[in-house]
Amino acid sequence: MPTASYPHLPLSLSDRLALERTRLANERTFLAYLRTGLALIIAGFSLINFFRENLYVWVGVALVPLGIGMAVGGWFRFRAKRGHIQAAVQVEHPTA
Repeated sequence: MPTASYPHLPLSLSDRLALERTRLANERTFLAYLRTGLALIIAGFSLINFFRENLYVWVGVALVPLGIGMAVGGWFRFRAKRGHIQAAVQVEHPTA
């Protein structure tokens, strides 16, 4: 939702910049979820591959789906927040 896609909205420069900051903050948060999920998946596979003791293997087995869940949860959160941002723009400016 770049602000350029809303040129017809009567927004001041500070409002356009605030909208862009909010959108970028949502994207940064999504990337943090992905980064964390990927780190958990890598840690899980590393524990499974490099250690042969039961405890390490089970921790690794638990970390892989946790990482996948973190990435998928981040995607759903990103989509929900993006929808809230778009809805807020629509409520404040119904002509969009």
